[in-house]
Amino acid sequence: MIFLIDHNLKGHALVFFGAIASQGWLNILPIQFVTFDEMSLPIDSDDRVVWRLAQENQMILLTANRSMKGKDSLEQVMREENTSESLPVITVSNADRLLNDSEYRERCVESLIEIVLDIDTYLGARRIFIPQS
Repeated sequence: MIFLIDHNLKGHALVFFGAIASQGWLNILPIQFVTFDEMSLPIDSDDRVVWRLAQENQMILLTANRSMKGKDSLEQVMREENTSESLPVITVSNADRLLNDSEYRERCVESLIEIVLDIDTYLGARRIFIPQS
């Protein structure tokens, strides 16, 4: 599974990916984190452009703060364009805790892995906040 890492999570993603790797999940699941830079996507791209790029490239957007208001907000885009086959957007509920709280980070890893393992269940779900419990 390929995750498009929102520009606001770039540093966080290194820590998160390290936690996934240290738990051995990369030996079992093909998980890849891709940055905006790697996709030649400007960091000031609106949510509609980001969502469409992720969907067209079969990537799950991993974010912490995409907009919920406006005609091109992530929420509006998902309402208008989401289908039963769309990959979900995963939102880290608290990005600071992801960096500073190892227990929270482990719960985020568990939630992410659960989603990857059962991705068909999550198609069309629009937005999923992690950790889930």
